[in-house]
Amino acid sequence: MRQAQLGQFGLEHLAIVDADKPEPGEGQVSIKVETASLNYRDFLISMGFYKPDLTLPLVPLSDGAGTVAAVGEGVTSVSVGDRVSSVFWQGWPDGPAALSKIGASTGCEAPGMASEFALLPESAVVRLPDSVSMDTAAAIPCAAVTAWTSLTTVGRTKPGDTVLCLGTGGVSLFALQIAKALGASVIITSSSDEKLERAKALGADHGINYKTNPEWGKEAFDLAGLGVNTVVETGGAGTLTQSLEALGWDGHIAYLGVLAGMSAELNLMGLVGKGAHMDGVMVGSRADHGKLLEFVAEHRIEAVVDSRAPLDELAGTLGAMPGGRHFGKLLIDIG
Repeated sequence: MRQAQLGQFGLEHLAIVDADKPEPGEGQVSIKVETASLNYRDFLISMGFYKPDLTLPLVPLSDGAGTVAAVGEGVTSVSVGDRVSSVFWQGWPDGPAALSKIGASTGCEAPGMASEFALLPESAVVRLPDSVSMDTAAAIPCAAVTAWTSLTTVGRTKPGDTVLCLGTGGVSLFALQIAKALGASVIITSSSDEKLERAKALGADHGINYKTNPEWGKEAFDLAGLGVNTVVETGGAGTLTQSLEALGWDGHIAYLGVLAGMSAELNLMGLVGKGAHMDGVMVGSRADHGKLLEFVAEHRIEAVVDSRAPLDELAGTLGAMPGGRHFGKLLIDIG
């Protein structure tokens, strides 16, 4: 079978190789992968920026979907022929995050989905509702679950709230669709007026071009009428000051991204003075993933797909991610 392997850090070392088809042992599931999707984390991992002490070679990509090809002894939650997707954290079944639960993530500490057949523990596999497409399922494990926990566990979003989404990548566009389905208003930012119009067509109530308005936090605060309830903070250090500005009283920042840097000086009185909250988001549990799949099926949410490429073009597609030109998810056709 064909499989992507990262032999050394650097995209030039990401190769497509012939590998043996895996046979599941006790508690394991073999998946015939149809589609995988990319996250910015996958780029950081491949370059050695995310976790430079990883054991190599590595099969990358946390997110993918396909059909169960075989199951090992003791597997009860899925059967051969079931449509399934990978789960991000392989040892976090439910409840709050804990160090004991987040030791192994798919496509990082454990082998990922960039393979014609992927071997995962049963705990890292979830069965799909019939109405959820393979493309959407493949895009959910990291980006959509992160958006879901940001809005439900952290933000506790309710009808009438206002959510601020930064940018038009996978997390932000999933957050936009989920927030609207939860009954919230959505403000979204971008450096592109064309992307803002596309986001409005998906349901965004307001768009702010952060290039033409560097003080976009104040504009978001005013548009929300005394501030937003939740910021899905995908930017990082370079956007956090404006996100604090956008917050209203008792607001929440779901912090999860580093696209605009990893460290910054902040006036934390902006947090104290608003009685606000900031939580780091560690994607979510297998139970969160399952609840989201039910929600996606109920509300007919589909992943926004920018483009797709064959497995042979994985390195080039990953390399294009930092440019930020995509709108939504980048998919890789595996099967």
